[in-house]
Amino acid sequence: MSVFASLVERLADLLQPLFATSATAAAIVLFTLLVRLAIHPLSRASVRGQKARTRIAPQLAELRRKHAANPQRLGREVAELHAREQVSPFAGILPGLLQAPAFLLMYRLFSGDRMAGHTLLAAPLGDRWGDALVHGGVLGPAGRVYLVLFLFVAVVAAFSYRRTKRQLADQPLVPEGSAPGAGAISRVVPLLPFVTLVTVAVVPLAVALYLVTSTTWTAVERALLFGPSRERATGTLPTRP
Repeated sequence: MSVFASLVERLADLLQPLFATSATAAAIVLFTLLVRLAIHPLSRASVRGQKARTRIAPQLAELRRKHAANPQRLGREVAELHAREQVSPFAGILPGLLQAPAFLLMYRLFSGDRMAGHTLLAAPLGDRWGDALVHGGVLGPAGRVYLVLFLFVAVVAAFSYRRTKRQLADQPLVPEGSAPGAGAISRVVPLLPFVTLVTVAVVPLAVALYLVTSTTWTAVERALLFGPSRERATGTLPTRP
């Protein structure tokens, strides 16, 4: 962890002439961008895996319907389908799995005494939203920083929500009737970006900056990797090239 802390401190020193007392905050943002850039190849693999699973989803649904009464036969047929189409059922999961330990690492790195004396404008990086409310209220100097942060997160979440809804309309995450609760999953998934609003309110501001930067990167990255939706409104999937 000391390596990451030293890197952030070094970045803060380099950015100090530009950002003055907010140099550490800027360093956290830059550090987060560097981390996300480093795992970008895994994110590309994740998107390829998701596209591949979407492509064979109708065939999987048909196999489940056809062999619903024979789980062993269903398992063999599904494994053969994955092998034939060269699709791993776990393709692209690694980037998602990396997010939890990365968040915990950043939480330990950017919270506590390490952030003492560092600020983002008038908001101490080691404080939480509750501290801003106590010292000045919602419209106080630190409170206004959080209001801007919340507004930014809401815009990113709304963008992700609308894009995910369109994507699920064209390419359902789970084909209808293929599994219990499929409809509930499709309703919940688009709302997940809004969880960031709650998280930002309860973690130290330095951790919130990491989280907001990473969430924004994810939204932009997925928009670029998936590209504009080319499926017709009928919900038909594109043919395999």
